[in-house]
Amino acid sequence: MRQNGDVPSLPIRVKTYEDRVTMSRAAAAAAAAAIRSAVAEQGSARIVAATGASQFDFLAALTAASGVPWRDVEMFHLDEYVGLPIDHPASFRRYLLERLITPAGITRYHLLDAEHDAAGAAARVGALLAERAPDVAFVGIGENGHLAFNDPPADFETDEPYIIVSLDEPCRRQQVGEGWFASNEDVPERAITMSIRQILKAEAIVAVVPEARKAEAVRACLEGAISPMAPASILRTHANVSLFLDTQSAALLKTPA
Repeated sequence: MRQNGDVPSLPIRVKTYEDRVTMSRAAAAAAAAAIRSAVAEQGSARIVAATGASQFDFLAALTAASGVPWRDVEMFHLDEYVGLPIDHPASFRRYLLERLITPAGITRYHLLDAEHDAAGAAARVGALLAERAPDVAFVGIGENGHLAFNDPPADFETDEPYIIVSLDEPCRRQQVGEGWFASNEDVPERAITMSIRQILKAEAIVAVVPEARKAEAVRACLEGAISPMAPASILRTHANVSLFLDTQSAALLKTPA
């Protein structure tokens, strides 16, 4: 994969809303439409689901949407901490069960159990994911510009569906700031993450990015170089990305979206 100025930039559909709740409802409507379309065309839909505080309102709106054929949906996990038990408040398995899988009634899902055998979990779920590209991926953007747990400098080259990565200090501080952990020392140092190339294999990507603390990352994603140092900038190489912002996360853009 070419990097930086050598990468052709494609237009991202950027939509900005007055507040986080309105933005999340609009993103949920787009996500629900993508699921319905995939099921109508091929009988099922494969989705990838992000976690984190930025996704709370989006997932609440999505699971409340009418007419979503959840029985025909197969869900894949985006990332998970290595060594964290499922009953920990920061467990992304727990998060998805409580905020998406159970409320929606999804019966086919593949969670990353990285508590005891992270490499094995990455291989098992990765093999299933590689069978067919996801129809839609729901993602966020981290304060450090990360996409999933691909912190800078992100690996733009690996073809592995999932990789095990070390989390950088800004990423770990974000997890503390969101209230998942009491201190940086409590945040696991490693995680399983879906790789950049695997994320880009999704037919459509819906990125949900609210709040002022994400404004610099949004600016770098849309206006900086396409670079592993700004991992989410790689979204500009995908032909079908919808980026949902609120006025706070869009505040640093030179040209208001």
